[in-house]
Amino acid sequence: MRLSVRVRLTLVYGALFMVTAGALVAVTYWLTARAIDARFRVPSETSDAFVRGLAEGAWPLRLDQLMALRQEAERQMAEQKREVLAQLLQSCLLTLLVVGVLAIVIGYIVAGRMLRPLHRVTATARRLSESTLHERIALDGPRDEIKDLADTFDHMLDRLHRAFDAQRRFVANASHELRTPLTINRTVLEVALASSKNPPETKALADVLLGNTARHERLIEGLLMLARSERELDTRTETPLPDVVRSAVDQLGEQAADKDLTVEVDARPATVLGDPVLLERCAVNLVENAVKYNVPGGRVWVSTGREDGAAVLRVANTGRAVPSYEVGAIFEPFRRLRGDRVGSAEGAGLGLSIVAAVVRAHGGVIDTRPRPEGGLVITVRLPAVPAAVPAGAGVRNGAPSVVTDE
Repeated sequence: MRLSVRVRLTLVYGALFMVTAGALVAVTYWLTARAIDARFRVPSETSDAFVRGLAEGAWPLRLDQLMALRQEAERQMAEQKREVLAQLLQSCLLTLLVVGVLAIVIGYIVAGRMLRPLHRVTATARRLSESTLHERIALDGPRDEIKDLADTFDHMLDRLHRAFDAQRRFVANASHELRTPLTINRTVLEVALASSKNPPETKALADVLLGNTARHERLIEGLLMLARSERELDTRTETPLPDVVRSAVDQLGEQAADKDLTVEVDARPATVLGDPVLLERCAVNLVENAVKYNVPGGRVWVSTGREDGAAVLRVANTGRAVPSYEVGAIFEPFRRLRGDRVGSAEGAGLGLSIVAAVVRAHGGVIDTRPRPEGGLVITVRLPAVPAAVPAGAGVRNGAPSVVTDE
């Protein structure tokens, strides 16, 4: 198990303290032992002279008895010194243990306070995405290594923000500039098809060119929507997800009817704070993807509700089996399952990319899982407002499909 920086700093502080304190206890013990020996040791010459003086006096004891008394006194003194030193060592070790534990706890707290700015930098970095590059750390405090790191990170975010803004403006401007000639081409081709003077070959060619023009227009519309959905949200409105689902299913009713699909809707109350237009486009793209990549006579399930405090939009469908390793690639621009880039009648490959961008802009997450029977289950989780707006009853897509509400 890899230890965190805080734990490692605490262990380093504790180890250094214990080594230093242990050395201090050893030096203190050695100095105390020397002081006791120097203070209470009786010189042998003085002791022998004292014993001889007692023997030559009027004492009734013999010399051997006095020597025995002297040895006993020295033994007792040595025993007392050992007891004093043992008690001193025991007290020092106990104090070292208690103070060492306190030092480790205090070191852990101090390390946490010292690393708090780094946690702030990490939290900001995790929270950032293409739609939240306007956030900054703006760390206060003295100019030290951590402040320099935070300021450098903020400067890097400034450069990234300008780069992404320039990219989005380029996409939007280029898309707008391309709209006008495509609109003119479509008008000319429609006039050619409506004219009775043109031969059938010319009308057939105009019909093919009109289809290509329509695909290019869808591509440009997708680029515009993708550029818009990756910007920061200027305004946020309480938007009921059941209303968004109703609008999406109504718009795609004819496509579902053409493929003889059954669309089942379970619209339960769930309200999010965001851009209604982008949220509707997110739901439309999810339902359109479920309808487009389905089998004739298949089914589509659309549901909304609240789960664990989040607003949930879930779209599932039948269809071909989807390998799990291909699921992560379908949200990339111009990517499809078993296909790539543009030029297909199925679309430009931007639908789910727009969904991912809208969800990121609203602070949500997407969970995509293949169904064992075929098809996908795509779940969008968005931050919900505290009071959900009650959703209506079921919706019917106008097609000969069964729509149920629970």
